[in-house]
Amino acid sequence: MRALWLETRRLVLREFEDADHVACHVYESDPVAVRYQSYDVLTLQESLANIRKVRAETQASDPRTLFELAVVTREDGMVIGKCGLSLRRPAHREGELWYAIRRDRWGHGYAVEAATALTDYGFRELGLHRISADTDPRNTASHRVVEKLGMQREGILRENWFLKGEWCDTLLFAILDRDWIRAASPSGGRIESDQGDTLTS
Repeated sequence: MRALWLETRRLVLREFEDADHVACHVYESDPVAVRYQSYDVLTLQESLANIRKVRAETQASDPRTLFELAVVTREDGMVIGKCGLSLRRPAHREGELWYAIRRDRWGHGYAVEAATALTDYGFRELGLHRISADTDPRNTASHRVVEKLGMQREGILRENWFLKGEWCDTLLFAILDRDWIRAASPSGGRIESDQGDTLTS
């Protein structure tokens, strides 16, 4: 498997390493940061196991269909989160995007910057036709992230998740390749981003 490495103005998106589990555990053990994630708070060992599970799933498919990358600040080399793209329906050239950033780095536009780079890679390098994202309707900061990517709201699924003791709705967003290219996003993963609020998807 060829390792993926994307650079933006402030970030590097790279493959996860076992040693990253300590940094990942900062946000994966934070109840606020994982409030709208599909998983609950993790132990340190569960954070390590998650990295290894992702690596195993990544290596199991050829061509590759899972791209979950560490979000690393260029300034200090710190892993501050993750950003992922999954080709759930490769034959239909469709991908699904997600992201998570540690809470003390919210509000600086890192989720937008990372998601922009991976979305650009999906359209320009993987040849995707459509990229989607879903969020909890209460997670308004995540809505702003996908809207800054140019995604359009497509609908709502009512109480389709029983998560953390309650039924939850899901808002659906997506963008098509022609809309992305028309917006003239820079190619090659070198993305400029304005600063804005960011939360987990």
